Amino acid sequence: MPEEKVEFKWLDVKLIGSDTVVFKLEDGTMIKARVEIARAGVSTTLKNPDGSPLYHADAGLRITIVPKTKKFFIPKSKVRRPPSKESKFKPI
Repeated sequence: MPEEKVEFKWLDVKLIGSDTVVFKLEDGTMIKARVEIARAGVSTTLKNPDGSPLYHADAGLRITIVPKTKKFFIPKSKVRRPPSKESKFKPI
């Protein structure tokens, strides 16, 4: 038997203030936490036991760690460089 489903009305989300919180560790490293609401809604078919609206929200969290040195590394093969002057066509 399929499980009963609860219907929700999709609500628009408006950001108030910043979506990012920044923490500084004692060694100078910064941790940036960014929150995004992917979807939010209010039920059209069910209420909480006290009669208040039932809300549901899906959120995402993105963590970025910026070291004190502000340095990072990637493989040399992934570095995009402009073509060398020798590879350009020469006029005839």
